Amino acid sequence: MLQKKEYKFWFCTGSQDLYGDECLAKVAEHSHKIVEGLNQSGILPYEVVWKPTLITNALIRKTFEEANMDETCAGVITWMHTFSPAKSWIIGLQEYRKPLLHLHTQFNEELPYDSIDMDFMNENQSAHGDREYGHIVTRMRIERKVVVGHWADPVVAGKIASWMRTAVGIVESSHIRVMRVADNMRNVAVTEGDKVEAQIKFGWEVDAYPVNEIAQSVDAVSDADVNTLVEEYYDRYEILLEGRDEKEFRKHVAVQAQMEIGFERFLEEKNYQAIVTHFGDLGALKQLPGLAIQRLMEKGYGFGAEGDWKVAAMVRLMKIMTGDLKNPKGTSMLEDYTYNLVKGKEGILEAHMLEICPSIAEGPISIKCNPLSMGDREDPARLVFTSKEGPGIATSLIDLGNRFRLIINDVECKKVERPMPKLPVATNFWTPKPDMYTGAEAWILAGGAHHTAFTYDLTAEQMGDWAAAMGIEAVYIDKDTKIRDFKRDLMLGEVFFKSALRKTSDCEAGICVKITRRYYNGHSTINYRRKGLLRY
Repeated sequence: MLQKKEYKFWFCTGSQDLYGDECLAKVAEHSHKIVEGLNQSGILPYEVVWKPTLITNALIRKTFEEANMDETCAGVITWMHTFSPAKSWIIGLQEYRKPLLHLHTQFNEELPYDSIDMDFMNENQSAHGDREYGHIVTRMRIERKVVVGHWADPVVAGKIASWMRTAVGIVESSHIRVMRVADNMRNVAVTEGDKVEAQIKFGWEVDAYPVNEIAQSVDAVSDADVNTLVEEYYDRYEILLEGRDEKEFRKHVAVQAQMEIGFERFLEEKNYQAIVTHFGDLGALKQLPGLAIQRLMEKGYGFGAEGDWKVAAMVRLMKIMTGDLKNPKGTSMLEDYTYNLVKGKEGILEAHMLEICPSIAEGPISIKCNPLSMGDREDPARLVFTSKEGPGIATSLIDLGNRFRLIINDVECKKVERPMPKLPVATNFWTPKPDMYTGAEAWILAGGAHHTAFTYDLTAEQMGDWAAAMGIEAVYIDKDTKIRDFKRDLMLGEVFFKSALRKTSDCEAGICVKITRRYYNGHSTINYRRKGLLRY
């Protein structure tokens, strides 16, 4: 079950002691007011906590060390009210390993034309104080988010709020544990990947369990618990018998209820937050988990079909990042299934055999029980619905052998023109940006998978910021995408990462003379300085 943690974000203001106590008192006062204003805006999902003005190397280092150690701190917001010599920040920044936001603002919105003097100028130096600070962060190759604008502007607060959700995703990434029930679908390439490297990069733990271990947990569920949950299903969803005997239908639904309870208990007992299954290895399970998985996803668990652990982890990550939203539109695993290529009506019908999260549903949600050609088990019960309209993003995390790449596609979800009464699965229908043909071509050129982690509630910018924090490549497909430019960007990415890999190998061979590490959430990316020949 997804539970929102009460994270906080520290607000750290930089200054120096050249301007006297009166100036520093005003700096502290202004910082307090900014923090109060942000917290009272009603826009931020998490509380901002004021910290004493940072003016010395020792205090900066101490503050960042404390931020590292505080489990409730999900990130630090920095702002230079006055000029703050950037070398004072080096040690603190070197040791800091959580998300960082640089708020480039100033206390006053308008120039005080009638009263401005040099005292005011010395006190309000964000315009160049933040540039000094920004320089050292860039020189140290530290990933951060920069937000520019007046702190009282709701747009600025909205950008901070957006980054906070990304920051929580960065911090919580190392808490994602994926349970693999069986293995990947045989001979499928895109669902494979380097699980060790994924743990190094993202903090994900991906472990395999024999299917019959979880089947034992399912068998242990009492009839009373099953019946209670079945009644909940019957109260909440439309029951579409479609000619089936009601008692037989109910038995099939009860199998899914038993799996939902058994799976969730097993996941909780073993402390996993995401799960994958495979129709080709069901062991003692009576049905392919359908309704059961859909309900677990709705509760906040990640899921990937056919052993797709990357999608399972990404769905869980997205649900964490959107966990504070009061009325989220939903997040789910989806699969590119089939096209509509009628001119002016182009789009992709998204579905899967069974397992689409009902959080993305609009309108009635029904339970159906239909045959499934794969799995060689009973006809599985599943939730059937159509999805909401509106913008969303589809993401695909792929393993290219020498690196991970996150592909992010802006999509527009629509209603299909006519009902599909013979299709017994949940569906989503979208048109990728910038258009069907360019979007599909770009996706294929980038190596995107057929499974996606989809959400209505996050932006491409947020997921790109997450990718940057993790030190992986992000590729955007949006309204501005042109294939010629897109190919060039892919080529440049290939050159960059091959170069980085080659330098890494040189360092491992002993050519490097200095190694510096930049940590995010305990995971390191390494910058090498090679014998004065190249710095990056």
